[in-house]
Amino acid sequence: MGLRFTTRRSDSPWVDTVWTCASEQTTSMTSVAGARWGLVFWKQAGRAYASITGPETRTGTAPVPQGATFTGIEFAVGTSLRAVPALVDGGIVLPDTTHRTFRLDGARWETPGPDDAEALVDRLVRAGAVVRDVLIVDVLRGHRPALSDRTVERRFRAATGLSRGAVRQIERARTAAELLAAGEPTPDVVAKLDYYDEPHLARALRAYVGRTVGQLREGVGGAIALDVDQRRTS
Repeated sequence: MGLRFTTRRSDSPWVDTVWTCASEQTTSMTSVAGARWGLVFWKQAGRAYASITGPETRTGTAPVPQGATFTGIEFAVGTSLRAVPALVDGGIVLPDTTHRTFRLDGARWETPGPDDAEALVDRLVRAGAVVRDVLIVDVLRGHRPALSDRTVERRFRAATGLSRGAVRQIERARTAAELLAAGEPTPDVVAKLDYYDEPHLARALRAYVGRTVGQLREGVGGAIALDVDQRRTS
């Protein structure tokens, strides 16, 4: 087995998931399109690293070096880092990272493990380093704000770097992948998420998730950066 990848949902309104990954050999995993910012901490060859990840508009392949261990925090949609500009399809490696601390927004913070990721985020929120636009959450839940479409679009781009339409398409594809991996019938997923038909769903999965319906059902295709059953990770 070359890669062990796990995720867990978070109870924090600021955090979507916390994930861990350990590689026994040089390998890769499928990255999935996402509208979320993230923090990633990893160790390899006796050194420690930290980085900020931005939203991704498409699926891809992420290389994973041998002997590396990772802890990642994916923020909830609409949550971002105050001092960092939009990082769509990109990221920033943070300088001056040690095994115990990392530097962000002009201060040093204790590097978290998977069990205390939310505690770190709480500290970042209290310090104002992590911010959230609740309008984004409300709109994604179907609420209609008393604001112009132009204002809503501007708020989406400021918080995520993406248009409102792009956020919806990406979130819908991720939800579809999770439902299919859990065994939901394909026609039910099409109807529940308002896809036109099964080919429309299949195209979205290829573009944003990098998997077919069959691969998601069978848990094959290698490790994937999504909260689905990681039954096969080599």
